[in-house]
Amino acid sequence: MTAKVTLSFSDETIEEARRFAKREGLSLSAWMDQAAREKALREVFTAHAAAVARAGLDLETAALADAREVEMVDDAMFGGRPRAA
Repeated sequence: MTAKVTLSFSDETIEEARRFAKREGLSLSAWMDQAAREKALREVFTAHAAAVARAGLDLETAALADAREVEMVDDAMFGGRPRAA
């Protein structure tokens, strides 16, 4: 579904947007849609990261520990040989 809206941009902003859209082979509308979607996702991910930090969770350390555990299990089960895909 697509909604038509009227927006106002500075001359400089619209010229840059047109240039980027052309470079990426997109219409101005498609490029603006993509840019707005990317901005919204950045906001969501930034808010999520802040919430994780406030909760005191260290997801990176946990992920690295999980990866080390997988390596240890692989070594024990496969003796360092690559496992079948």
